[in-house]
Amino acid sequence: MAKPKKSNPVTLVLVGIGGMGACYLDELLSKKKGFLLQGVVDSQPLSSFRRNKLEALGIPLHSSLEEFYDKSSAELAIISSPIADHCPQACLALARGSHVLCEKPVAAVIQDARVMSRATLDAKRFAAVGYQWSFSPAIQAIKADILAGVYGKPQRLRCLYLWPRDETYYRRNDWAGRIRDERGRWILDSPANNAMAHDLHNMLYILGESIDRSVQPVSVMAELYRAYPIQNYDTVAGRVITQGGTEILVYFSHASAADIGPVLSYEFEKGTVMASGRRASLKGVFKDGRVKDYGPADEQPFKKLWDSVAAVRSGQPLPCGVEAASSQTLCINGFQESAASIVDFPARLQEREGEPGSRFIFTRGLEEAFVQCYESGLLPSEMRIPWSRPAVEVSLDDYQSYPAKKA
Repeated sequence: MAKPKKSNPVTLVLVGIGGMGACYLDELLSKKKGFLLQGVVDSQPLSSFRRNKLEALGIPLHSSLEEFYDKSSAELAIISSPIADHCPQACLALARGSHVLCEKPVAAVIQDARVMSRATLDAKRFAAVGYQWSFSPAIQAIKADILAGVYGKPQRLRCLYLWPRDETYYRRNDWAGRIRDERGRWILDSPANNAMAHDLHNMLYILGESIDRSVQPVSVMAELYRAYPIQNYDTVAGRVITQGGTEILVYFSHASAADIGPVLSYEFEKGTVMASGRRASLKGVFKDGRVKDYGPADEQPFKKLWDSVAAVRSGQPLPCGVEAASSQTLCINGFQESAASIVDFPARLQEREGEPGSRFIFTRGLEEAFVQCYESGLLPSEMRIPWSRPAVEVSLDDYQSYPAKKA
């Protein structure tokens, strides 16, 4: 009897090995089976430790993705580069025959997300987006129950997440906290488009009509605030109305003294899915008294990677691609349009802790205000909080391109 053939390892290229890219590299190097890392792309100078490690393993380092494809090929491109590079690099990889796993968010602006979507169709390749919650068994089980009608119709979904970050967070690269980069490309970096992007995306994702879709937002209203000396906002309170009329509320900040959350409450006709804390289990609490424990959402953060590697061979559909991720991008664009300006918190309420260069800047009373807003389902201006400024509702029906408003 002939021996069964071993499957060929999937060839990979990793684009970007700073920040999240370093985590991808460590994960890949810890497994070493089922794939071949054909090359690494990074335009920034590497530490001698990382360069020596790659050289010792015989993994070529390239300064651009174009340079990599001129010399090699890959079946899957893992893109963990700055936000403004996601669209051009994903489209290049697709055009050169690679499938794509792109880190979140899919893009800064909706027009780039749509370009990426068309590129997947033209290339007949997939482009997964790295919202790891969408790949987790807990979220998949919750979404399956929602689609099966276990919870009934959605009523209101809320998330409160206060995550203090210090000055080094905004100095870790040249695009953190920016609206545009030095080349004028859109970034729109913010809590809602970076650290808490998962939390906004997840509420849209679990309401999607199929496993690989998110619900479409039809309007948003967002109040944008700032404590740190950055271009964009570090604090947001926003309301999203979805197709079907469900209300989604977010309260996110990097400028609070307290570390709270994520606290989430997904309310449906027959019960509520809730959790509190980064490693907390998500539990469905039904009106008849039953409780269903789904487990933590972030228990397998790199399932997105290994599912994408497996999908190159299996052809199995992945839960989060460009289409599913685009609802979050649409909300982010609407958030920026909703506020007349980013409001600086009053100087008298700001406090600083730590050494210059690595200080925490926080706003006194912010956590109490946001907890009250979360519990009431209102925005700060609707609560008449003194430092608040009202926003305007922005329709996302037929929203084609950011910015829709002319400067």
